[in-house]
Amino acid sequence: MEDKSATLLTEQLSHANHLLQAQLRALEARSAHQQALNHQRLSILEEQIRDHEARIRSATEGVTQFKLFSGLTSGGSGLMSLVALIKAFLGG
Repeated sequence: MEDKSATLLTEQLSHANHLLQAQLRALEARSAHQQALNHQRLSILEEQIRDHEARIRSATEGVTQFKLFSGLTSGGSGLMSLVALIKAFLGG
């Protein structure tokens, strides 16, 4: 009778061990999947940040060029006005 109890207990422990191992493998697979998703999300966010930074730099360059050209234009028209005023004042 004791042999049958020991055999039954051994089988139950073996079955419980298999169930726990299967559960552990499932958790490891879920963890690996979650890690892959997190890596993919991080890669996408990093790419979006690089794209956003490039757009900001491009916009900044455009504004800087516009300010430079408008400043040169304004200075040029101011200089021409001064030349015209001197010319008119000197009678030429």
